[in-house]
Amino acid sequence: MKKATLILVITLLFHYVSPFSASAEDNVDLESVINSESVILIDADTGYTIYEKQSEKQMYPASITKLVTAIVALESADMNEIATVSENARHVEGTRVYLEEGENVPLEKLLLGMLINSGNDASVAIAEHIDGSVAQFAHRMNTFVREQIGIENTIFTNPHGLFDEHHYTTASDMAEITRYALKNETFLEMIGIETLEWDGESWDTTLINHHKLFSVMPFEGMLGGKNGYVQKAGQTLVTVAEREGVRLIAVTLNASGKNRSYKDTIALLDYGFDHYDPSLVPIEVNPEEQASEMKKVEKQVEPEDVETKEAAPLWIIPVILIVIAVGVMFLRIRKKNTFQRYHN
Repeated sequence: MKKATLILVITLLFHYVSPFSASAEDNVDLESVINSESVILIDADTGYTIYEKQSEKQMYPASITKLVTAIVALESADMNEIATVSENARHVEGTRVYLEEGENVPLEKLLLGMLINSGNDASVAIAEHIDGSVAQFAHRMNTFVREQIGIENTIFTNPHGLFDEHHYTTASDMAEITRYALKNETFLEMIGIETLEWDGESWDTTLINHHKLFSVMPFEGMLGGKNGYVQKAGQTLVTVAEREGVRLIAVTLNASGKNRSYKDTIALLDYGFDHYDPSLVPIEVNPEEQASEMKKVEKQVEPEDVETKEAAPLWIIPVILIVIAVGVMFLRIRKKNTFQRYHN
């Protein structure tokens, strides 16, 4: 029985070792740096929340809405289909790729114009082609995120993110939506395109991705994302980055300055890459499975062993615990970095 208990104790210890290799003071340092009203940093593979600040607060997303439009379109239509630009799409306000009424454009090209240059006209053209109207496509978006992803605190009223008081999301929801979308290889490829030659009916140019972590403020491991801004939403940003096989998603909402969302994102991602170890993420233990495993271990201890062999000394358990604790401390010391590089 003592043998079984020892095995169980060690197993549970490994289940609950902290996934961080930094002291609690680092959280305080990070909190002092973050300017955005709502943020979250998650592991893109497991969904584990590494850091968050008011991540469940309902906020206005602005153009990061277009990430949702993209994944909904990718999973609802053939990208080779040709969309005809309507008068409504032609005259939508905000950032555009200067589509002309009656222009015929492949859906794939519209998605790229929307994601790289944040074209609101492309967003409307996509919505109207798939569902006939912006309102119907917004209904599709809401149904999609609820039924396919399990999102409950988000409502979309349009495909582009222009302000509407009833169009809102949370940092947590946007992180989960992005995590889902990353399973689509075409989506991941599209959000990672830095430049694109654009040959339109009335506009020929080179589109340059608006996300500054590609070239303006280059970030090691940058995979892609989307920025956004309307006055009532502030600066919003979704970023996906990967280093040494660890892929993270950072979402920042309502940053106060033009570059604050990027500084916040860099701080979040650096924090995650410096201090988070996915191999130490706690594993939830099902009580029934735990009891079953305990019985299996007990059966492995033969009756004659219990009767004839000397029981393991009680001091062995604290010794093992100390060894494990020292090992965890070693990992923390080895990977700990300070936050002196963060400023303003």
